[in-house]
Amino acid sequence: MKIIRDEKNELEIIFEGETHTLCNALRKILLEDETVKAVAYSIDHPIIGEPHMYIRGDNPRESLKRAAKTLKEKSKEFKDLIKAV
Repeated sequence: MKIIRDEKNELEIIFEGETHTLCNALRKILLEDETVKAVAYSIDHPIIGEPHMYIRGDNPRESLKRAAKTLKEKSKEFKDLIKAV
């Protein structure tokens, strides 16, 4: 992860080596956060581009940390469900 801009209400980051999979999941969780005003990401080139995410809100860095923790927990739940089958 490479931070492009880190200000009080805005955060821009590049997820090096990641794809839509991670970004869509994070974006969905971030949109459920009431402190987040806007979140979006883009990948300039479908094969060699890296996701560039923009988050605006009360404290985007903390919102991203919470979203990552939530995603980790949901991933563990999913993994446990698969093991149970």
